[in-house]
Amino acid sequence: MTDKVLTIRGASKLRGKTQTLCDVDLDVAAGERVALLGHNGAGKSTLMKLILGLTPMSGGEIRIDGAKPGSAAARKATAFLPEAVSFHPALTGRELLTMFARLSGEKRADIAGLLDRVGLGDAIDRRVGAYSKGMRQRLGLAQVLLGRPKVALLDEPTSGLDPISRQDLYAIIDELAANGTAVLIASHALTEVEARTDRIAILRKGVKVADDTLANLSAAAGLPTKLRVVAKSGCADQIAAETGGARVNGVSVEITCGPDQKMDELRRIAAMGDTVADIEMTPPRLEDLYRHYAKEGRV
Repeated sequence: MTDKVLTIRGASKLRGKTQTLCDVDLDVAAGERVALLGHNGAGKSTLMKLILGLTPMSGGEIRIDGAKPGSAAARKATAFLPEAVSFHPALTGRELLTMFARLSGEKRADIAGLLDRVGLGDAIDRRVGAYSKGMRQRLGLAQVLLGRPKVALLDEPTSGLDPISRQDLYAIIDELAANGTAVLIASHALTEVEARTDRIAILRKGVKVADDTLANLSAAAGLPTKLRVVAKSGCADQIAAETGGARVNGVSVEITCGPDQKMDELRRIAAMGDTVADIEMTPPRLEDLYRHYAKEGRV
């Protein structure tokens, strides 16, 4: 028995003579949150369509809780939130979610509770045609919460949401994962997924070029850490001369160092004593790692 609820092996897709996906392997375990990153056209949406069974694979194999994409078992186990949700505008939020609950066999679903959970409690009986884009996105998230899915596929889930609603959405994603749902999030919002996912997978032109935790990807990339030394009054030139760093806005000195040099640099700066007022350390961020792994020439 494996805890890999979503298993993808050698997934490939040809559209005419263009290969949009090439031998992609990816696993998502129960309770795991995986971010799927890549430029427009990298293959993220194509991969999700393959998982959903909306388009046939040219090669490879996908299993959702042991079932083939598009099968009744796979559909029951999977929830999907597209980037641009579309609902019948004449129905109210309550009517729409009630309909989806009946279709999914959730006869005892707490419709009011679900809509309140996504911030639509006050709009429960308002027609969906009067909802803003962000409200429709939250209604789509309520649909995802129906039926306790084994796998949740979220394509740009924060599209159209304000900052507070974005925080609420990731809190709900955390709840889904805590309840054992395998969550795959396709997103361009790097700052958000950096803090709220367990693993990062990056596609470039249909090829998976990275798949690991943020810490492991950072260590493998060997990208530099930035140290900003805030100098005591009149000491910036001395610190710059001793460290070989660059002066920044008159009172600070910026130093870059590799992962294996960080502690040596910190000890050297600490030995400067009263000339140093403060030290700020900035490790590589997900944006830096994304640029590194998604650039041309990497395999």
